[in-house]
Amino acid sequence: TRADPPSEAEARALGESLHRAHVHAASQRIAGRVRRTPALRLDQLSRELEVDLWIKCENLQHIGAFKARGALHAVGRIPVATRARGVLTFSSGNHAQAVALAARTFGISAHICMPTDAPAVKVEGVRALGASIEFAGTTSEERKAACLARAAETGGIVIQPFDHADIVCGAGTASLEFREQVREATGAELDHFFVPVGGGGVIAGACLAYRDRGKRHTKIWAVEPVGCDAMGQSLAAGQRVAVEPAPTLADGLKPVRVGALNFEIARRDLAGAHTVDDAALRRATVDLFRHAKLCVEPSGAAGLAALRAARAEGRIPAGARIGLMITGGNVDGRLFAELLSAPTKEP
Repeated sequence: TRADPPSEAEARALGESLHRAHVHAASQRIAGRVRRTPALRLDQLSRELEVDLWIKCENLQHIGAFKARGALHAVGRIPVATRARGVLTFSSGNHAQAVALAARTFGISAHICMPTDAPAVKVEGVRALGASIEFAGTTSEERKAACLARAAETGGIVIQPFDHADIVCGAGTASLEFREQVREATGAELDHFFVPVGGGGVIAGACLAYRDRGKRHTKIWAVEPVGCDAMGQSLAAGQRVAVEPAPTLADGLKPVRVGALNFEIARRDLAGAHTVDDAALRRATVDLFRHAKLCVEPSGAAGLAALRAARAEGRIPAGARIGLMITGGNVDGRLFAELLSAPTKEP
């Protein structure tokens, strides 16, 4: 394994060569270290939206997010003598907690560079796992610079938040499980799969988990907050585009740009991208609590927000079998209470 991200040339080659077998191998490596999270059919929302709606509950994963999968896989792949130097990362929260968990699992140190506006619940989670924290700016580029400077001083290994084959394949194990679970329950594939996008690791992993030879049945859709649509803009431009992230409830979905590897995988496999605003994210977060009894952060609820809009606009047909990746549940308690108590406005 390598802790640094691939170059553009390497990303192009990897984007073509990686496939479902690599995700399956990652699943075997992390077996016993991660939870096989539930796949649930949401009956009431299925009736309301006139679809067959399934969700993958990665909010119930260790540290409350899918990120545990990629971090445990990546850190576990580093040679023992090398990882003894400790690990570092830069993250707004969920990957930070995931690397802290992996470090504790393998008995090594972890140093995390987080934004100054990181949610308190995620900061507390990192500290509870024994990692040290350094606050650096508000953008992914600022915390990345601080992380690399610290790594140069200490010799520790940087665990990329999303732009690395080990992270992508580890994240992809959630989608691989989901695919198996839906098949077991229904005997069929999903028609559409909505996946939130920040840096792009989980959606690149989803693409690999559904990458088959021949015709693809499942259409995979990226979901991003309005003003944070680096993947959507990159797909439209045919190359990675940087954005200045706008304010959003979805704190986990606001990188400056998506990963090089993630984009190369996504540009081959995605059906397209959707954007959602804060009002839609609020409603989706509340819907998942009311109808599924789940505590989900707005980032994790983005897929439901996009599905509701797509159905209203006729872009998704009635009767379709739909999957949503619920990426995380690390929402600040006060914010969650505010969302639940605020009146919901119908579109």
